[in-house]
Amino acid sequence: MHGCWVVIAFCCVGQLCADQSMKPRTAAPQLATNNPTLTTVALEKPFCMFDSSLCPNKSCIIYLYAMKESASAISSQVTDNTSKPLDSTFHQTSGGQLAPYKAALFNVPDCASPPKLTDIRDVNKVSDILKQYLFRVGDDVNCLYDPNFLAVCNPPLAPDTTYRFKYVLLDSTEGIVKDQTLWSDPIKTRRVKLPLKIDTWPGRRSGDMIVITSILSVLVFLLLAGFLASVSSAVMRSEDSSAETKCVSQTIQSEPRPQLSSE
Repeated sequence: MHGCWVVIAFCCVGQLCADQSMKPRTAAPQLATNNPTLTTVALEKPFCMFDSSLCPNKSCIIYLYAMKESASAISSQVTDNTSKPLDSTFHQTSGGQLAPYKAALFNVPDCASPPKLTDIRDVNKVSDILKQYLFRVGDDVNCLYDPNFLAVCNPPLAPDTTYRFKYVLLDSTEGIVKDQTLWSDPIKTRRVKLPLKIDTWPGRRSGDMIVITSILSVLVFLLLAGFLASVSSAVMRSEDSSAETKCVSQTIQSEPRPQLSSE
């Protein structure tokens, strides 16, 4: 089992380093199951996407922008006229409907020195290693309602909605954008399933089957109730008959017997 984890990790790292498409993409299924969810999307971090020579003193950080696909193409810019990144928030853009919003910032992933894959054998370290390779958009459920929250807000995404994402390389010292990826391909969050369409074990059941099952369950309940009632009635009749017989027997025993004449 441990060996399988190591092989999967090596394959995924190879894909991360080899892909120079300059476009965010969803995480490999081996690393993030059930992706996207109703309100989150797990993305691969931008390993080896940006030229390291752009930030020789390692002063750069990564900004992640998100927007709904329905947003206007004109408003998809993430920099102003001076090449400074926009600080648009989730609220200001109506959740990415009007323009991109800054969903996250993190350090530039070190392509030359990735996490030790041998540590993935340790179950306690798997979570930390995955966090270094992946980023989950929409993972903060509290930042929108916390008045003391000062960091970049990464609130849950809307279900059944298509989004696009972009990574931006920012020189934190100069405050200007050095490079940026293309917008990702459209990525759609999952749709909320109606109760009648939810799969139930051991297989899929339609609404008609659920109605029929409910009717049969009621009929079985009524039959069982009738059976119990009849048994109870029979037992009570048996007890009444036994009591009556006992009473008659006691009456007969209590009657005076005729005395025999001595003559």
